[in-house]
Amino acid sequence: MTNGLLARMLGLILVSAGALAGTAAAQATSDGKAADGTYLLRYRFSPDESIRYQVTHVAKTKTRIRGAEEVSHVHTVSEKLWEVRTVKDDGAITFVHSVQSVEMTQQAGDAEEIRWNSNSGDEPPVIFETVAKQLKTPLSTVTINPRGQETGRETHAGTESQLGMGGLTLPLPEEPIAVGHSWSVPREIKARAESGEIKVVKARDTYTLEKVQTGVATLKIRSEILTPIEEASVKAQIVQQLSNGTIRFDIDAGRVLSKQLDWDETVVGFQGHNSLMEYRARVTEQLLDGPVRTAKR
Repeated sequence: MTNGLLARMLGLILVSAGALAGTAAAQATSDGKAADGTYLLRYRFSPDESIRYQVTHVAKTKTRIRGAEEVSHVHTVSEKLWEVRTVKDDGAITFVHSVQSVEMTQQAGDAEEIRWNSNSGDEPPVIFETVAKQLKTPLSTVTINPRGQETGRETHAGTESQLGMGGLTLPLPEEPIAVGHSWSVPREIKARAESGEIKVVKARDTYTLEKVQTGVATLKIRSEILTPIEEASVKAQIVQQLSNGTIRFDIDAGRVLSKQLDWDETVVGFQGHNSLMEYRARVTEQLLDGPVRTAKR
C-alpha cells in the first residue's frame, strides 16, 4: 500500500501541473455575459507570462485484508508554474509546465511519519528523491487552443497520469453557453486486472455552468464510468481517477482561479472477499497571484 500511495502522490504533484472572438464577445457586458445571456469561455494568456498555482492534496486510505487493517495518510503542498512561451494569432498557447517547490508528508500504518520540505535545504528522504530531482525543471511543453484542448505535448520528465485531476487545462465548450448548460468530455482510464492484463475503462467528465458572478464562472464537474467493471481490484484503481468537485474560471482573464476535487469511496473485495478499501481525499488548487511577466528568452 505504501508504494501505491507514493505513486499517487508523485502523479498528483507532477500533474498539478486564447482570445475572445466573435459577435458574442464583442457584445459582452462587464461580467462576460453576451446580449443573449450566454458566456464564451476561453483561455487567454500573454507571451512571457508566468502563472503559479498552489496545489494541496490530502488523502486517507484505509485497507483491510484478511483481518489486517492499515491506515495511510498523505499530505502534500506544491507550487506549479506555467511559463508561457508563445501565443499565436489564432489563440494557440504554448507553455512550459514545472513544479517549483513541495512540502510532503506520508505515513503508512504504524511506520514513522516521513516529512520533507524542498525549501528547507535538507536532503530528501529516499522515498521522495524522484520528486526532488524533478523540481524546477521542465516536466512538459504543452500547446493548447483557446478551448483548453491539447494540440501538442512534449514530455520532458514526470508522468502523464491524470489521477482524477483531469488534464493540465480545463476543456471548454465550443459555443457560448448559458447558466445551467452542461457539456461532456470522454476519456479513458487504464487499470491492471488481477491477471496482469491492462484494462481500458471508458469514462465521461460532465461539466455544468452553475453560476456567474462578477465575471467568474463556477463550474461543477462529475465523472461517470461507462464501462461495466466486474473486478473489485480494477474498481479500486478507477475510483481514485474520477473527478468530482468545483472549478472557478475567470472569464475576463481567461484562466482557472481555483479548483476543489473530493473523493469518498469504498470498495469491498478488492483483494479477496473479506477485503475493504476506503479512500477519502481532497485536492485544491489556487491561483497564487495575477499575471507576472518573465524576461524574454
